Amino acid sequence: MKKILYISLGSLTFVLGTLGIFLPILPTTIFYILTAFFWMRSSDYLYTKFIESTYYQRYIQASIIEKKITPFGRVKLFSTLFIVFAIPCIIIRNPFMTTTLAIVYLVHLVALNLYFNKKKKTPLKEPNGS
Repeated sequence: MKKILYISLGSLTFVLGTLGIFLPILPTTIFYILTAFFWMRSSDYLYTKFIESTYYQRYIQASIIEKKITPFGRVKLFSTLFIVFAIPCIIIRNPFMTTTLAIVYLVHLVALNLYFNKKKKTPLKEPNGS
């Protein structure tokens, strides 16, 4: 029963993530991370097929793990975040909520820029004994 639930949830998040490629309001990356999580716990076959797919390689492996995100990718990421945080502010006119969401958005901007600008550490070479 648990396996069927995880496969179903993984399939749902995969569809939503794939739709997110074309619809800027849906976050592709988080849905693909959830897809990997659900399928890893339910089906080795689905998990392996997914992590070997071009979808995973492009949206998770390259951008998140290897930090190879293009400037356009960053603009798209921050624009999507802005829209997601702005919608509640427009619908519900509450100054405290608006201020809180603005601060959370700014923290995302700073933290993600620091994350993507951080260089990978290379292992130290041992000095020659001669």
